[in-house]
Amino acid sequence: MASMQRVLERIEAQFAAHQARWLDWLRIPSISAQPAHAADCRAAAAFACDALTAIGFTASLRETPGHPIVVAHHPGPGPDAPHLLYYGHYDVQPPEPLELWTSPPFVPTISGGTHGPCVVARGAVDDKGQVSMWLSALTAWVEETGGLPVRVTALIEGEEEIGSLNLDAFLAANRDELQADVAIVSDTNMWDIDTPAITTRLRGLVYVEVELTAATRDLHSGMYGGSALNAANALTGALGALHDAAGRVMLPDFYKGVAEIPPELAADWAALGFDETEFLHDIGLGDPVGEAGRGGLERLWARPTCDINGIWGGYAGPGAKTVIPGKAGAKVSFRLVPGQDPAAVLDGFKRFMAAHVPTQARLAFREFGVSPGIEVPAGSRFIEAACAALAEEYERAPVLIGSGGSIPLVGSLRRLLGLDTVLMGFGLSDDRIHSPNEKFNLRCFHQGLRTHARLLGRLGGG
Repeated sequence: MASMQRVLERIEAQFAAHQARWLDWLRIPSISAQPAHAADCRAAAAFACDALTAIGFTASLRETPGHPIVVAHHPGPGPDAPHLLYYGHYDVQPPEPLELWTSPPFVPTISGGTHGPCVVARGAVDDKGQVSMWLSALTAWVEETGGLPVRVTALIEGEEEIGSLNLDAFLAANRDELQADVAIVSDTNMWDIDTPAITTRLRGLVYVEVELTAATRDLHSGMYGGSALNAANALTGALGALHDAAGRVMLPDFYKGVAEIPPELAADWAALGFDETEFLHDIGLGDPVGEAGRGGLERLWARPTCDINGIWGGYAGPGAKTVIPGKAGAKVSFRLVPGQDPAAVLDGFKRFMAAHVPTQARLAFREFGVSPGIEVPAGSRFIEAACAALAEEYERAPVLIGSGGSIPLVGSLRRLLGLDTVLMGFGLSDDRIHSPNEKFNLRCFHQGLRTHARLLGRLGGG
C-alpha cells in the first residue's frame, strides 16, 4: 500500500490546487435548461475535457442534439486491470430566485456552516463538486505514480438537470466504447457528516403534464357560471381523487409488483435512528403525511408516491378577474420502487383521469420522464471495495441506504450497457440542492476525494 499512502500525501500537499480547480468550474454558469447558456454549457464541458487530457486521458467532446458529452479513456496498467466507468454531469439548475442567495450563485464563496467551512454556489455539490472529487483523485494518482491502477472511462454529460434527453441514445450508439466492469457515480448523500453511505435503492420516476380543455376560451363567471364546465374545477376534482384518506394512490394496479421490505433491512433502517419529526421541522412542517401505517424511511425509500408538482388555470395575477377557465393544467410526478412498471403507471394515470373528468372535457398529456426503480446488488466485489475504502477513511463502516430521488442513468446503464453502479456520494441533507445557497462542505469534499483515491487503489490490487 506504499503507492496509496504516497497518493494520500500528495492530496494533502495539493489540496488547495484541487479546491481551486473546483471553484473555477463553478464560475461557469452551465444552466442546461436555458438556451442563453448553451455556450456556457459547452465551456463547462471543455473545462472537464481539458482537465482529463492534462492527466493523460484521450478525451473529446461528443456532439448530441443538445449539449455535448465528454468521453475520456485511460488505459491504466493494461487490458487485464479492472475497468471503471465514472459518470457525472456538468450542467446545473437555474439559480432563481436570485434575491434569496446570500452571494452571487456563480461566484463561489467560502462560508461558515453547521459542519465547518463550505463552498456556496450553484453546482457546488450537484454535481460539479462531486465530480471534482473523483477527477482530483485521478489527478493525484497520475501525478504521484505516473499512471492509474485501473482502466478508466469518464462520461460527463450536460443534460442531467433537464432529464438526460439525449443520453440513452448516446449510450446505445456507443455501447462498445463504453463497456466497463462497473460504473462509479457520486451524485448521492452520506447518512450524516460522520457516517458514510452507499446508496443501494433508488426510486424511479414517471413525470407527466396533463391539460384539460373545456370551453374554447375563458368565460365571464357571471354570464356562464352554473352552466359552463369549469376546466379548473374538473381538473382539480380528478386530481383530488388520486389519494384516499389513508394516503394510498388510487390508480388501478398502482401497487402491483411492490414488495414489502425484508425484515432484516427494516431492522437496519430502524437502527439508523431517523427522526422524521426533526426532518420535517427543518423545513417548517410538523406531522408527517403520506401512506398510513408505514415508517418514515420506508415511505421515503421503499414506497411509491404521487405528487402534484404544479397547477394552473384561469387568472392568477393581481386584483380581480372573474373568469371560468377554458383550460387548466398540472404537472404530476410518480416516484416508483423496484417491481413497478413505469409504462403501466403512466397508462393507469391516463385512464384514471379519463374516468374522473366529465365526458365533454378533453385531455392531453405530455411525458417528461419515465424510469424504473432500481435496487443495486449489495454483495458485489465493487460494493465491498467501496465499503472498505469508506471504512478506512471514516474509521467506521458505511451504512447501506435508499434514496427517495431518481437517477435514471443507473437504470440506463443496466439496461443498455449491462452495468451495475456503485453510488458513493458525499452530499448532506442540508446542502440545499436545487435551492438558493446550494453548498458543499469542504470536509465532505476533502474526505470524498481521499475515499475515491482509496477506492482506485483497492480495485487496482492494493
